[in-house]
Amino acid sequence: MTTLESKILLIEDVLSMALLYEKQLNLAGLGVKSVETLAAAREAIKEENYDLLLLDLNLPDGDGLSFLEEIQGTPNETPAIVITADSSLNNAVHAMKLGALDYLVKPFSESRLITTVNNTLERVMLREQIDTLRQTHQSGSFHDFIGSSSSMQRVYRTIENVAASKATVFITGASGTGKELCAEAIHKAGPRAKKPFIPVNCAAIPHDLLESELFGHLKGSFTGAISNREGAARAAEGGTLFLDEMCELDLTLQKKLLRFLQTSMVHPVGASQPEHVDVRVICATNRNPIEEVRAGRFREDLYFRLNVVPIALPPLNARGQDVIEIASSFLAKFSEEEGKQFQGFDAGAQALLMSYNWPGNVRELQNTIRNMAVLHDGEVITQEMFPPLEGELGSLSPISQEIPNSIPVQQPSQAISLEGNSLATLAELEKKIIEDRIEAFSGSIPKAADSLGVSPSTIYRKKEDWLKKEAV
Repeated sequence: MTTLESKILLIEDVLSMALLYEKQLNLAGLGVKSVETLAAAREAIKEENYDLLLLDLNLPDGDGLSFLEEIQGTPNETPAIVITADSSLNNAVHAMKLGALDYLVKPFSESRLITTVNNTLERVMLREQIDTLRQTHQSGSFHDFIGSSSSMQRVYRTIENVAASKATVFITGASGTGKELCAEAIHKAGPRAKKPFIPVNCAAIPHDLLESELFGHLKGSFTGAISNREGAARAAEGGTLFLDEMCELDLTLQKKLLRFLQTSMVHPVGASQPEHVDVRVICATNRNPIEEVRAGRFREDLYFRLNVVPIALPPLNARGQDVIEIASSFLAKFSEEEGKQFQGFDAGAQALLMSYNWPGNVRELQNTIRNMAVLHDGEVITQEMFPPLEGELGSLSPISQEIPNSIPVQQPSQAISLEGNSLATLAELEKKIIEDRIEAFSGSIPKAADSLGVSPSTIYRKKEDWLKKEAV
């Protein structure tokens, strides 16, 4: 903002002072438009958006305080610095209460003017960035991710912090948790966003062809090499190389990959000289890399070279209400594709979504919603529409208060119970799950709450409610 691209509206009726301020600001590389009255200022902010107002409080057709109050909370509201005389310092304080970000007391030096304007513009820019991030996160989406749980908020913050860096990122998580989505988010959020993003699934390519796939080869370098091949590393020049299922690499190729990471040089199969490439490397695995190192299947030096910034993606059943948000997004998408009229999930379907453990994570949820959108129609998804689920029921996180406690959580073929054959209500299941989770974390309510995707105050409030009911 501190360039001629910034738009500052100066409202000053004394022509000599207006010309002086305008000249000083222009010399500092700031763009300024001057007007002499509040009427002219009203027209100016209707016609164009300004980054900052420099507002004299004493004007011929009104006072600046009334003007600030007038535009507050309207589409024309603009950050402001007020200009006042010594005798009206109280007005400056009042202006700050009305939203002005700073004030200047006449007479003031050129350096004071420039410093105040620059600092205020930086504050405005920072505030806009924070508001944008807050709106993005509160809306439950981040790049192509969906979900606003605390566990995913931590992932989003890590992505933001690491996006501009060249550091290697190692993503871990079970199959279907969105490792490639995470890698793409890092790529899109960083300075390499306009360059290629090249994914390579190390588990899907035969070991004897993987070196060629990564680093390329020359024609005739081996049987079947009928032409030159660029290789993924060179194809990603200037961008990002994403190596999925890293733990599938054999030890020989791990050594070559380590050399590539250390030197940024690729050696195509059959070539006499290596070539330099500029790529950022992001890796992922659905295994525990530490266990692979201990078992001798993964080089320790490669692991530490890759694990500069680790990102662990949580399983879907640890993301609380994200399940409903993601399912709703998939339902809207597939309903449109299939020409169906689904608007959401009824209470029983939501309970089933929350209680199922989703061993296949987001990928399994996606396939389940697609199945129902293809095979059924109606306004809402019900329990009876669910296909057979391969996992288990019972990991019930606290669900929305809109779901009545009297609705039993059940699949078409089975029902959940606490003991014996009696059906459990959602309230009973919720209490059991919360108590079990607190016990699992040795009595730590904050840790239990975090694992369930809720705030600790939610659990404290529920425990208080339980005590009240037991006392009756």
